[in-house]
Amino acid sequence: MWAVPGFGTVNQVEALSFSHRPALRDPALVCAFSGWNDAAEAASSAVSFLVNAFGGFEVARIDPEEFFDFTAVRPTIRLDEGRTRVIEWPATTIHAAHIPAAERDLVLVQGSEPSLKWRAFTECVIDAARELEAKLVVTLGALLADVPHTRPVAVSGLANDQDLIEKLGLERTSYEGPTGIVGVLHDTCAKAGIPSASLWAAVPHYVAAAPNPKAALALIRRFEGIAKVAVDASALEEAAEDYDRQVNAAVASDPEVKEFVERLEETMDEVDEITMRPQDLPSADSIARDFQRFLRQRRHEEGDG
Repeated sequence: MWAVPGFGTVNQVEALSFSHRPALRDPALVCAFSGWNDAAEAASSAVSFLVNAFGGFEVARIDPEEFFDFTAVRPTIRLDEGRTRVIEWPATTIHAAHIPAAERDLVLVQGSEPSLKWRAFTECVIDAARELEAKLVVTLGALLADVPHTRPVAVSGLANDQDLIEKLGLERTSYEGPTGIVGVLHDTCAKAGIPSASLWAAVPHYVAAAPNPKAALALIRRFEGIAKVAVDASALEEAAEDYDRQVNAAVASDPEVKEFVERLEETMDEVDEITMRPQDLPSADSIARDFQRFLRQRRHEEGDG
């Protein structure tokens, strides 16, 4: 055991330390990891937005010493009050958020994809879920795809648990191939008996170098339906509109890129015509329920203010 400032003692094996353990109502644990699973920073931006939107407060962290190659994910130095040099290590932080007007609270996990000991790392996440009594784990991810930026962001909802698939309208994952920390975490959840789901946003590969608030917003909107939590994302909506304007202007200035995007649009429209079915669209009842939940939560928050 060793001490971490502000976090008491840390278990040398698990590397998970709590500052405190708040009482939460049926919390869902949602997490995103920057790196391989996070095209255009869409997933990590979505979780950061949720932390800020709901006034999340840090309750725990996973120490990076056992899990990171610091030559690959380097610590950074900042100046505190312009004078004192402070090293900031790439720790994984765990926040909690009380949402009185919603059906449940949230536990939010943020960090970089670790370099080492993935099985031990995911056990730390599971230990945090158990300590905070989370009964559902949701991961957010984003991947590069041949999709145009001019179309709504496609978000896939995947799970392996049949009850969860039926209850939340998800699809059973059939992916085979290389995986990231998200895939390992879901395997660890299954072995621990904790239901888990993953949401993946498709990000246009030709603008992947820039952060994509439009994809982050799409992940949050899909997460709302799974977690039964309404999110006031007006700031992110404005950022998504600015993003669209900037990308449209950049594409319009380059005839070759413009032609490429038009081909992607034609391909996507053809696929949509073939595959789109009435049951793929959200029902009027579903839209009404989401809207009413949002109104109830907003009235509650305005009353607190």
